[in-house]
Amino acid sequence: MTLAPDTTPGLLAGTLDLPGGPLDLSQHIAVMAIVNRTPDSFYDRGATFALDAAVAAGVAAVEAGAEIVDVGGVKFAPGPPVPVEEEIARVVPVVRELAPIARVSVDTFHPEVARAAIEAGAAIINDTTGLHDPAMADVIARGGAGVVIAHSLAAPRTPHPLPRYGDVVGDVAAFLAARRDLALSHGVPGDRIVLDPGHDLNKSTRQTLELTRRLGELSVLGAPLLVALSNKDFVGETLDRARGDRLSGSLAAAVFCVLQGARIVRAHNVGETVDAMRMVEAMLGWRDPAYELHNARAEGNE
Repeated sequence: MTLAPDTTPGLLAGTLDLPGGPLDLSQHIAVMAIVNRTPDSFYDRGATFALDAAVAAGVAAVEAGAEIVDVGGVKFAPGPPVPVEEEIARVVPVVRELAPIARVSVDTFHPEVARAAIEAGAAIINDTTGLHDPAMADVIARGGAGVVIAHSLAAPRTPHPLPRYGDVVGDVAAFLAARRDLALSHGVPGDRIVLDPGHDLNKSTRQTLELTRRLGELSVLGAPLLVALSNKDFVGETLDRARGDRLSGSLAAAVFCVLQGARIVRAHNVGETVDAMRMVEAMLGWRDPAYELHNARAEGNE
């Protein structure tokens, strides 16, 4: 295991090689929209559980500027197990509907679900358990999909109260480096790997704030960074804001993370997040304004 940067040319250029076409992140921030096809998601409480509602939400997200739509059939939080067949039935129809118009990611830790999703057109598998089951890496490698490897400590859907770290950033970096090495050893190309430090996943608010503050230290891991911090508890606990009133804090955290190297932002509030990311790109000199009128015309021609 090593923390040295990868030398893959495509990766150094900031390009993810994904089914359906590459995603250039060298001077661009991609927004990943969240579509939860679950009856008990922490944010929308099942608002997109029905198939037509989930598909409509995905289409609306693409129209608002999302380049990836992340579909989940089981929430991360502890709870009763959902049969694999039920999870497949939840996510695969959404993948089939959305794959023609966007890169679709599927949030799952089951290799069987990942296989079915890739066959239905999914371009990315988002494993919030960090390849807890190594068979997941085999499925992704054979299917040609990309992978998001997230940091978390507990076995899937089990509690992990009072998590302890020697150094939260160092521990997260070591975990992600080891799981990235695992993916590479199973045949997943380096330019199809994205790393997620796992905001709030088995972490307290103070631990997540420190991880956010020092996010730039993870840039040595040799893979694009994704941040999934939208409306999470660390935002609510920091600002004393209820679940439905965390947009401002979420956008502030997203901008902060982007300035430290994050290139994919996972979000519930797609339109607002896209605007924030496009504004950051313009301030960094990565994109031109949509138009220029203010003080850009000769006096008397206004």
